[in-house]
This record gives sequence, C-alpha cells and structure tokens, in this order.
Amino acid sequence: MKSEIINTIIANTEAGKTYLNNFRNKGEKTQHSVILRVNSILEDIRKNGDEALIRYTNEFDSKKVNAGNIVVTGQEIKDAYKMTDNEFIEALKTAAENIIFFHEKQKRNSWMVTGEEGVILGQQVRPLEEVGIYVPGGTAAYPSSVLMNTLPAKVAGVKNITMVTPPLKDGTIDPKILVAADLAGVDKIYKAGGAQAVGALAFGTETIHKVDKVVGPGNIYVAMAKKNVYGFVDIDMIAGPSEILIIADERAKPSYLAADLMSQAEHDVLASAVLVVTSEKLAQQVKEELEKQIVSLKRKDIILKSLRNQGVIFIVDSVEKGIDLANKIAPEHLELCVKDPFPILGRVKNAGSVFMGDFSPEPLGDYMAGPNHVLPTSGTARFFSPLSVDDFIKKFSFTHYSKQSLLKVGGKIVTLAEAEGLTAHANSIKVRMK
Repeated sequence: MKSEIINTIIANTEAGKTYLNNFRNKGEKTQHSVILRVNSILEDIRKNGDEALIRYTNEFDSKKVNAGNIVVTGQEIKDAYKMTDNEFIEALKTAAENIIFFHEKQKRNSWMVTGEEGVILGQQVRPLEEVGIYVPGGTAAYPSSVLMNTLPAKVAGVKNITMVTPPLKDGTIDPKILVAADLAGVDKIYKAGGAQAVGALAFGTETIHKVDKVVGPGNIYVAMAKKNVYGFVDIDMIAGPSEILIIADERAKPSYLAADLMSQAEHDVLASAVLVVTSEKLAQQVKEELEKQIVSLKRKDIILKSLRNQGVIFIVDSVEKGIDLANKIAPEHLELCVKDPFPILGRVKNAGSVFMGDFSPEPLGDYMAGPNHVLPTSGTARFFSPLSVDDFIKKFSFTHYSKQSLLKVGGKIVTLAEAEGLTAHANSIKVRMK
C-alpha cells in the first residue's frame, strides 16, 4: 500500500505540536564545510578581485567567460529581444506596470516641523546610491524576480543598479533574464554568480563597482555569502525554502486547493505546503485532487517529495482557529479561501503576503498583481516585511535650535550629561549659556 501524498493532522494534538515545533526550527543547519568554503571565496575575491571572480566563474559555471566578455553588452541585449517572443515581452510589461503602480504607493516623503522659539526638526529621505541585484541562473531562470528586485529600487530613486547572474555553460545569459533586466532599467549586468558574485558586489573589483546593498535570492552559498558580507553592505534577507498556508472553509473547491498547494511544492523538496480546513471530508477530497493533478505536472517528483516530507493538512474546529494557527506558523504566503475573507483579515498578524478569496491564488502575486514576491520565510514574517521601496532608501534627521531655544533647555541637557559622566557633552552646552 503506497503512502499518502500528504499527511492529515488534527490540530492541538501531539502530532500537531510536533509539526509546529519542527517548522519553527526548520532552518537548515548549514554544514561547516559550506561556511568555510564561502569564507574562503569571499576572502579570495576581496584580495584578488576580477582574477578570482573569473576563476570561480570558470570553475562553477562557464569556462567561456573571461575579462573581455564578463560584462553583458548592448548587442547581447538586442539579441535577447530577438530570441524572446512578443507574448512574453508584453506579459512582462504588464507585470512591470502593476509592480510600479503598487510600489509607488510606498514612497515616503521628507518632512519638517517648526516649533516655538526657532526650533526646527525634520527628516530627509534619500535613495541608496548603488544597489546590487542577484538573480539565479543556470537551470533556474526567473525573470519575474528581476522585476520584483529591480523596480522597487527604481521607484525609490536608486541611480545605479548592478545585476549579477550565473552564465549558462556556453557563456551566455538566458535571454528572458536579459529582456526583463532591460525593461526594469538595470544599468549593468555581469556574467557571474554564486558567493563570488556576492563578494564582488560587496567589496568591489576592478570591473564591478562596490554597491551599498545586495538583494535577491540564491542557493545556500549565496545565502551564506550575503550573511557574511552584511556590515560591509546591507542585504534584504536570508530567504529559505518557499511556503504556503491555505485556510479554507467547507465551500472551497478541492481542485483549487490542491493546485495551489502544488504551486509552491514544485519550488523545492524542502518547500512547505500547508492546508488548514474545518472538514475531514474536504481534506480527503483535496488528497484525491492531488493524486489526479500531479500526474500531468512537469516537476511532479519534486512536488511529491515536498508534500510527503514537508506538507500537511490540519483539521481545525473553525476558521478562526485556523487563523490562530497561521499566526503561529507565520507563513511566507497565506491564502484565505473562504466565502468572505475581508472580515477575518484583521485577525491576521503574521504573514508575508495574503491572498484573499477563491480567485486570488498565490501565483497571481508571483507574477502579475503588483505586491512584491520577495517575502520573509521560515517564520520570520513575525518580524520581517516583504521587499519594498523602504529597502532602497535611508533617512536622516536634522535639528535647528535658535540661541533662545537652546538656553531654555540647556540646564536640563547639562544635568543629563553630567549624570552620565560626560562632562565634555555638558561643557558643549555650558559654553553657549555664558
């Protein structure tokens, strides 16, 4: 008898508690050998620049990349358009328009307030000067991620955007990636990936200019490299395997639920697909749909491993209990497949992005709706937010006091400074009070 495609667990049982505990601690323990290798690569890039970058690119990705062709040329971008069908290009343009529209709403303004006796306080908002975008390459080509990482930076006003992406074996970049980068407004593209490319962005080389921030997904080597260069540059987040949690009431369509679970399971055998229902009958119907639909899917082997090892169907007493469970898990993607999702939206505390109703499946957000699909994973939605315009700006405050306004509070400043033993701080005020 074959094992079930996905397990069913009654919430608030020992099995349910065990699943939650494992989910919260599912962050993959990075092998010490990976950490040592990443550290070695980063140090090599820091010391040897382009020479090391090309050497690693030749070792891991393509032997056809050299100092003369590591930069993507304008002609290569023109050729990429010729190799890409118009339907795809038009779809990218529509997605880009929606992404820009959504992120324009996130823009912050500088502000200033004037108080009594010449007190002026305020805050200035400035975009980062240079940002590096990491885009996975090789067998994985995600043009949508190019848009999602680049366009918020453009909306924020970032002047220089550099993209790195691993080349194919023949030394080229997937044409769809190049078209997406051109449409999004990337300024320079380099044929380099892995920890070495992250190091090049963080430290700078003879060819690649040092950036202020590195964003974008990648494998464990890329993730560890981003973690290690934080402090030299800013980073967006350390992303883990994809996740989806669906809360469904008894009227939800089993075929929709099964399809949405598999849409995330196909990313990775470590991806988590969780369904929360109030009906054992619906749980069984979803399992039957999974068996039917998986047969025709290209990545069915990955989906099957993901669902069997990481997936689960929770049975709860009510939709409200389902929301409570979701808040504990804090999923990357949360679908509310219920009759009227808006009244319960206010109960959601922890989620990367919420998809509401039967006709708002998660892939809508991956490609077209406009909200960013770079989202916190592994329960970090408890304290992290999706990638946004805020990730590409910095803020500084400014203060102006007149002589009269400083004299009014000067004695109190002296009192506080002397209480902390900082007599030079106090003296800075005293000399102005004489």
